[in-house]
Amino acid sequence: MKITKVDVIQEKVPERASWRPILCRIYTDEGIYGDGEAALAYGIAAPAAFGMVRDLASLIIGMDPFNTEEIWEHLHRHTFWGMGGGVVVTSAMAAIDTACWDIKGKALNVPVYKLIGGKTNKKLRAYASQLQFGWRTLIEKNDALTLLYDPQDYYDVVKDAVAEGYDAVKIDPVFAPLEDAGMAPFATQGNQIRGCYREHDLKRSVERIAAAREAGGPDLDIIVEIHSLLDANTAAVLGKALEPYRIMYYEEPTMPCNPDVFKHIKSRCSLPLATGERSYTRWGFRQFFEDRTLDVIQPDLANTGGITETKKICDMAQVYDVGVQIHVCGGPIATAAALQVEAAIPNFVIHEEHNANLLKVFKEAGKYYHAPVNGFYEVPELPGIGQEMSEKAMATARRVVIE
Repeated sequence: MKITKVDVIQEKVPERASWRPILCRIYTDEGIYGDGEAALAYGIAAPAAFGMVRDLASLIIGMDPFNTEEIWEHLHRHTFWGMGGGVVVTSAMAAIDTACWDIKGKALNVPVYKLIGGKTNKKLRAYASQLQFGWRTLIEKNDALTLLYDPQDYYDVVKDAVAEGYDAVKIDPVFAPLEDAGMAPFATQGNQIRGCYREHDLKRSVERIAAAREAGGPDLDIIVEIHSLLDANTAAVLGKALEPYRIMYYEEPTMPCNPDVFKHIKSRCSLPLATGERSYTRWGFRQFFEDRTLDVIQPDLANTGGITETKKICDMAQVYDVGVQIHVCGGPIATAAALQVEAAIPNFVIHEEHNANLLKVFKEAGKYYHAPVNGFYEVPELPGIGQEMSEKAMATARRVVIE
């Protein structure tokens, strides 16, 4: 089997949308194709990811998609920037790698999880993610994410998720400033607090989590995400203040560029720490493992190098007794690929069900709509990753063909 053509795809979304998926579809000489995604749909890197997928696609024409290790090493070592080039490169590699695994599963008529160890987890527990932007009732009403400010709103949105069957949620209590300034959800990239946590800011952050705990009761697991909006000092202060609320883990309390900083936070508060969305490949996680500062890692399969690399990162984590929650904030392709890996790994903790999945554009992007029932996913048993782009999404997308 040989790769004959690659479609590089930018999904059509509403103008000024904060979520712009970049994908690829790889075709073979046997008529089988596979889909993959580069998880830079948010932030400002989507155009760069599109260009990088296009450039790397030209290097795999004629290669055998079954040889995923060969293709990964080729893109990593023979492109200069593959070695240490950052997330734009590794996300493009991820899109290509995932599409190749999709082809392998389809060719063999089995789901990908059967090719990477089989099903270790029969069902996948999920949490309702990013509730500072609302949940189903609010999101489906407006078909948009809405930044929440008042603790009462956090109480209400947790009630919404719990009523749907979730027993775990994730909230960023810092992202929204003290009061509604009429900003779009991502207009400021969050409410950054550095150096000193002013008392009124700290009080409001804690009040939002306290409201979530009250709404969900003692058995609800609460993940606190910070999106790296704090520095080491303010992250430690907030972590200490949140100790009474039994936090499941404390995600991206500060930026992960200097792993030593996490030692400082861990020494000053008792919350379990997590990060990984902005760490790439095995080399990006190595020091965290050796320092044993993280209790949970969160590699994003679609930006850290794909299924091939993510499985290796998960295996490394198991050596250090570190749990895995794959970060998911992409489209249906990224979600489906994450489910396949999570089904196979023994150190799986929980799946991220992002509230962007509730938007109409997400629901229409995939051929199938997979979603948790009562807070749990059934792993798709379809061949490959169990998902592909819908005909509507393909018909309206921007495409560049590489042959």
